[in-house]
Amino acid sequence: MTDPIDVPIRYMQRTRDWYLALGFDNPYVWAHHVDAPFQPLKKPLQDMRLALITTAAPFQPDKGDQGPGAPYNAAAKFYEVYSGDVCQDHDLRISHIAIDRDHNAMKDPNAWFPLPALRAVEGKSFGALTPRFHGLPTNRSVRHTMEVDAPEILRRCREDGAEAALLVPNCPVCHQSVSLIARYLEENGISTVVMGCAKDVVEHVGAPRFLYSDFPLGHAAGKPFDAESQAQTLDIALKTLSQAPGSRTTVQSPQRWSDDPAWKLDYSNPATRSAEEMAAHRAKAHADREIARKVRETT
Repeated sequence: MTDPIDVPIRYMQRTRDWYLALGFDNPYVWAHHVDAPFQPLKKPLQDMRLALITTAAPFQPDKGDQGPGAPYNAAAKFYEVYSGDVCQDHDLRISHIAIDRDHNAMKDPNAWFPLPALRAVEGKSFGALTPRFHGLPTNRSVRHTMEVDAPEILRRCREDGAEAALLVPNCPVCHQSVSLIARYLEENGISTVVMGCAKDVVEHVGAPRFLYSDFPLGHAAGKPFDAESQAQTLDIALKTLSQAPGSRTTVQSPQRWSDDPAWKLDYSNPATRSAEEMAAHRAKAHADREIARKVRETT
């Protein structure tokens, strides 16, 4: 018999319930599209140049605790697209976004930033990486994502000769942002695949191609410290990119996080928190909003 909780987490509903419980009485409105653009590969993936797009943030030593095990850190957020050399190693963190801190210790960057895994199969599973990867802000404003971030990501991808792109989100809003970017890139001739964990968000936005891993948020690139899981996740994502028959293709990874699906009850769930815990979350959320506002205004 199937366990009734062993289904994809409804992150949009969880987020609405959580923010209402925190005292924010204006529920977030998620972007939604019925149809999705689709750019077929113009040649075999083994001959194409691939761009990596992430929502992880560069470590900033002056911005407080950023992991492992860090609480949500609004001061570490970024609000403009950035790029990095794919030939170098990078210290990218996810303390600035709402990942699943109950089930993600944030100790293995390879679970959310698959640059090393991509290097390992460059020239085999795909032609080559673009010279740079790109960092996409986790922007709650759909308008800003589409009018500012999307054109900038496209400009940089074109500048680097990208013919395809792998997009790796972390939090629920990250999944919305990268899905919007994927749509924009496809509309402008670049084939894409999103590799993520929030199925409802990505499918609600309408991403062209999506590899869904039923893992806690922050593990879109595979299980931490599990090279086999990470390699398999990337392999399925690249196959989804090259083999998807049409738009809105979702492929589910066969990997399971745990035989016990109880972990799915914890993320942003007021029902699993005591009154005292919710009071503490409420106070922190309002303080974090003010911190984020100040960071945004000074960026």
